[in-house]
Amino acid sequence: MRPLLVSLVFLTAGSPVFSQNFDPPPAKTPDAATLKQIEERTAKLNEAVASVIRDLPEIHRADLEVYVKAADWIVRHNEWYTADSGKQTLAVIEQGVRRAESAKGGKTPWLEPKGRSVARGYRSTIDDSVQPYGVIYPAGYGTDPKKKWRLDISLHGRDSSLTEVKHLNQHNGKEVPKDQDFVQINVYGRGNNGYRWAGESDVFEAMDHFLKAEEAGGRKGTIDVRRIVLKGFSMGGAGTWHIGLRHPDRFAVIQPGAGFTTTHGYIAKLPERLPDYQEKCLTIYDAYRYAENAFDVPIVAYSGEIDKQRQAAENIQAEVKKLGLSDRMTHLIGPGLEHKFPPEWQRAAEKELQKYVGEGKGRAEYPKQVQFVTHTLKQNRCDWLEIRSLDHQYERASVDAVWEEGTFRVTTANVASLRLTTPPGVSFPKEVRLDGTAVAASKAMGGTCAFNRGKSGWKAVPFDPSEARADKAHGIQGPIDDAFTARFLCVVGTGDPDHPDMHKAAMAQLERFRHEWDKYMRGNLPIKRDKDVTAQDESQCHLILFGDSGSNRFIRDAVNKMAAARLPFRWTKDRLELAGQAFDPARHLPVLIFPASHHANRYVVLNSGHTFHAAEFQGTNALLYPRLGDYAIVKPTPTAKDPAAFDVVTAGLFDEQWQVPKK
Repeated sequence: MRPLLVSLVFLTAGSPVFSQNFDPPPAKTPDAATLKQIEERTAKLNEAVASVIRDLPEIHRADLEVYVKAADWIVRHNEWYTADSGKQTLAVIEQGVRRAESAKGGKTPWLEPKGRSVARGYRSTIDDSVQPYGVIYPAGYGTDPKKKWRLDISLHGRDSSLTEVKHLNQHNGKEVPKDQDFVQINVYGRGNNGYRWAGESDVFEAMDHFLKAEEAGGRKGTIDVRRIVLKGFSMGGAGTWHIGLRHPDRFAVIQPGAGFTTTHGYIAKLPERLPDYQEKCLTIYDAYRYAENAFDVPIVAYSGEIDKQRQAAENIQAEVKKLGLSDRMTHLIGPGLEHKFPPEWQRAAEKELQKYVGEGKGRAEYPKQVQFVTHTLKQNRCDWLEIRSLDHQYERASVDAVWEEGTFRVTTANVASLRLTTPPGVSFPKEVRLDGTAVAASKAMGGTCAFNRGKSGWKAVPFDPSEARADKAHGIQGPIDDAFTARFLCVVGTGDPDHPDMHKAAMAQLERFRHEWDKYMRGNLPIKRDKDVTAQDESQCHLILFGDSGSNRFIRDAVNKMAAARLPFRWTKDRLELAGQAFDPARHLPVLIFPASHHANRYVVLNSGHTFHAAEFQGTNALLYPRLGDYAIVKPTPTAKDPAAFDVVTAGLFDEQWQVPKK
């Protein structure tokens, strides 16, 4: 067992973080001449990119388009946060023009690594937006076909002056230290959302895009996917904690610095107990609840001795100690340091990382044992284990599984269905032990078999990943905010609304969502009229429906399908009812998420974007937790200042069968 570097000071578990100010700097708008120059050169950039974009492979096109995005977004949101923002914008435009000129004939010279940082871009599957990321290529990368390189995924800290322009400038060909022996991706994360929701998706989209682009560029296998490190400091530390511990099989080791790992105890003045449906949803991102997954991914943490955010590591450290996993976590502490991660401590952390990702090391291709904890089917797998359904969402679910002597021994808690997969080339055993009982693997297909637990115990069942599920399943488990972590489409009605005031209230929700998505998630909100939605849209997208059954034909269809699925929800011109409680449809609006009938792995959402809003985006990232669960009935209370305001009349979470729980 490796020794744990013990803390010198222990902060109380309830130490909240006070006096944080995340307001961006006041805009320092460039003079009229500079703005005119930016407008003219942006037009030139658009023209240059348009002239070569179709000559490039699709995977490389965003490497040009990201410069256009940067020039557009800084103007549209008036994000001139520094005195030289205008100068930086002109520089980024010029970088984009030069890259476009170098791309003539389908060439991609910026992808040839030369020991420098490179600005990159990808097109998100969520909303088709172009998002930036940076790559730091060490000297010598790709020159030796036998050498496999470690890959670090780096998450930046909170930066209220961050824009696409600033991010691209930070990666404009800067020299890499000669002793750096790993490739690094610097994730943009759609800005400052703490790598939550679409910000979390951005981490994996950027990483996957980079790996695919390397393969397309003839460097398949150059990156050692068994040696991937996730790291970050401050907000990046918070992201590292919650992403790394919830996706332990994606990384060989995680290296968080500072950040936060709880909601209660971190947000100042948060009520001791939130409404039950909010309280349960805190389990999605509270990293300390996933500390047991340190069994699957080791932790090298860093904190300043007198940094209030040291509590993040202390919370995890206390949990792993209780679980007997102290040897899986190293906590480095910088004596006398506040919220800083100086170079000497970065080097100390790197020395610890080498124990896990040095040459010849890395994550096991097929671990002999998996100990995995989750609280939601959103995170449902680790290596060869997949949890397919739970007894109760948002409660601790655990699996301790061992592959030994050609069979599996598995112990579970709060798990109703799971799937196991054998090592490559190995047939599934004839029986396994599940919770102490021998179970025949009669439905095994090749090297995999699914099992359900019923009243009579565990039994093998057929596995069909495309089956329509009546229960909550991975990717279709809620809450409302989950719909915006994968491809979605907002749909507005073109018919006559049943109640004009409620239709107006629904459109106010859409408009607020449009603005907040644009500003805080850095993308154009995808919107279509109901009569323009295609069969392809229905098969590929979660449908986010605004209006009522009179104005929006998709709402009419969805409400009918909900009734067919025995959900106690009725909504017509004259009737609004949920779980036996009636509401006046002329004064109330339903807001909810439900599995779509048109596709096994899609949602429909009624009248809602994110359930947290601008004030939460502008505050600490810990505020970005769900406010409405799976369903709500709201009473619109519009004002001139806030046309989308409403009071919550009732709200909650559906049970595992997508029904309103019985009281």
